[in-house]
Amino acid sequence: MPEPAAGPSLADKVAALSAPACYPVPVRDVQAIETHMSWVFLTEDHAWKLKKPVRYDHLDFRSAAARHFYCLEELRLNRRLAPGVYIDVRPLTREAGGSLRINGPGPAVDWLVQMRRLAAGQLLDALLSRRVATEAQVRGVGQRLAGFHRAQPPAPLDARGFRALLLRQVEEHERELCRPDFGLPATHVHAICEGLRAFAREHGPWFALRVAQGRVVEGHGDLRPEHVWLGEPPAIIDALEFSMELRLLDGLDEAGFLALEFERLRAPALAAALLDAYRTAAADAAPAGLLHFYQAARACGRAHLAIAHLAEERYRTSPQWRRRALRYLALGERHLRAAQLTAPAVP
Repeated sequence: MPEPAAGPSLADKVAALSAPACYPVPVRDVQAIETHMSWVFLTEDHAWKLKKPVRYDHLDFRSAAARHFYCLEELRLNRRLAPGVYIDVRPLTREAGGSLRINGPGPAVDWLVQMRRLAAGQLLDALLSRRVATEAQVRGVGQRLAGFHRAQPPAPLDARGFRALLLRQVEEHERELCRPDFGLPATHVHAICEGLRAFAREHGPWFALRVAQGRVVEGHGDLRPEHVWLGEPPAIIDALEFSMELRLLDGLDEAGFLALEFERLRAPALAAALLDAYRTAAADAAPAGLLHFYQAARACGRAHLAIAHLAEERYRTSPQWRRRALRYLALGERHLRAAQLTAPAVP
C-alpha cells in the first residue's frame, strides 16, 4: 500500500537515491536494485537499503516509524553474524530547498541501512552456480552456524507453543499453495501437509525434547546460499528482521533449510557435508526423521514464497515461479517420505 500523500513519495526517494549527490560520502555511480520489500542502492564501497512502504503477511512497513524500527532491528540482528558488514542506520533527510540527502541536517523522511558492499562473486549461491564451492568452505559454514546457535538463549516457547508454531506455518503454506489461481496440484499439496501434521502429532516428545535441550532459539530465519558470503572474513547476512515468530526455530531446522537449498541447486554432497559439520559442532544427535520433517516443512514454505510471485503483476507471466514451486514440492514429498520411513524409538 502507498504512503500518505504528505512527504516525498517512494518514487521521489528512489530518484534521489539514484543520484550520487544524495550520498554523504563521495560517490561516482549508483546502481539501484528493486527487491520484494526494498530498494538497494549500490555505490563503490557501500550498499544502502531503503524499505518499501508495503504490507504483507508478517510485516507492515507502511509508516516511517515502522521502517525506522525495522532498520534498527536489521542492524541488531545482522551484527550477530556479520558485524563488519552492517555499519549503521542513516536518515534520509529533506533539505531546505526540498531536495533529499542521506544524513543531512534537515528532518528525516525515511531511513536506510548502510552496509559494506560485498563482492557478489563470493556469495555462496554464485560459488554453487559455478560449481566451485568446496567441502571445506561448506563445513566452515556449518561450524559457524552451530556456534551461533549455541550462543543464543533458549527461545521463549514451551513444547506446546513450539509445535503449534510449526503447525500454524504448515497451515499457512497449505492455504496459499492451494489457491485455485495458482494452478498447483491441490490434492498433492494437501497430502504433503497432512503428512506433516500427522508426523508432528505422532512425534510430540521429539519436539518437546528439542525445547527442553535449548535447541529452539532466535535464529537467522532465512538462511539461503545467497545470504552466505565467503570472503574474508566470512559473513552470514540478511537475517529476517520483520518477524520474531519466523526467527524462532530449531537450530537443526535452520541448518536443514540451507542444506535443502543445496539439494535444489543439485549439490547433494555439499548438503551432506554441511549437515555433518553442523551436527558434529553442535553435538546434535537428533533423529534423522526430525531433520527430514523440518526439511519437508521448509520445502513447503519455499514453494509458498515461490508461487506467491504470481500474485504480482510483474511476475504473472513468468513460468519460472510455478516450476520452482513444483520443484520444492517434490523435495518436500521426498523428505516427508524419508521422515515417515525413519522410525526409531521416540525419546
